Amino acid sequence: MFNRRRITAALIGLIVLVVGGWLVKDLVADGSGESGLPTSSLSSLPPEASDTWKLIGSNGPFPYPRNDGTEFQNRERLLPARDPGYYREYTVKTPGSEDRGARRLITGAARELYYTGDHYASFVIVDPSR
Repeated sequence: MFNRRRITAALIGLIVLVVGGWLVKDLVADGSGESGLPTSSLSSLPPEASDTWKLIGSNGPFPYPRNDGTEFQNRERLLPARDPGYYREYTVKTPGSEDRGARRLITGAARELYYTGDHYASFVIVDPSR
């Protein structure tokens, strides 16, 4: 009888540990952990990315007001899956380009920041503090 209680207690403890670990992992996880994308400092990106980041922080004015700040739909599915409206995109000017060019900063509702220099074919997580 005593052994059954020990085994039952051990199994319950194991279940609690597994479920607790799973919950903690979900609470602690941020966009970088689940995306698997490399991280770059803002200072390592083209200087126009810093200009765009400053505009985002001051809420504009943006060079392409019809496009900047609009929903980024993540059709390529390279960023972590989120509900519609979670991501916003902003143009990073490309010197010499006659149109918006291919460079964008993407922001997430949880304050994530991503950069693409190839019109959504690839992304890096941006650390704006560096």
